Amino acid sequence: MTQLTIGHLAERAGVATSAIRFYESRGLISSVRTTGNQRRYEQSTLRRIAFIRTAQRVGLSLEEIGEALATLPDGRTPTKADWSRLSQAWRPRLDEQIERIQRLRDRLDSCIGCGCLSLKTCALSNPGDEMAGHGPGPVFLEPRGARR
Repeated sequence: MTQLTIGHLAERAGVATSAIRFYESRGLISSVRTTGNQRRYEQSTLRRIAFIRTAQRVGLSLEEIGEALATLPDGRTPTKADWSRLSQAWRPRLDEQIERIQRLRDRLDSCIGCGCLSLKTCALSNPGDEMAGHGPGPVFLEPRGARR
């Protein structure tokens, strides 16, 4: 199997070498060291990085990605079946995120969603600061089932 230098891996994966070092420090990818202490990566690391970047693009944290990768036996590269299983598990979280973004888009011009009474419309949407009991932050923008 061909091993890649960090520079070649970065070029092929479309990320900076610092990102590769960071992913490795978080345990998301691994390397072996040459006798000169240089990192070498298996070619399959390209697929792991693609998995990481795709998961990040849909809004998953590196912690969530690491938990998903930890479910794979022996740290292997995700297969199509793995991606299908993991993406199904993420679906409810992504649906919540989509709902949150849609609520933000739909209310962006009239309400910042926090219940702070700082806007004239808050007196209509949140009379008496009733939303304070639902927790801090932009509670109007939280998906209906996710309010604290």
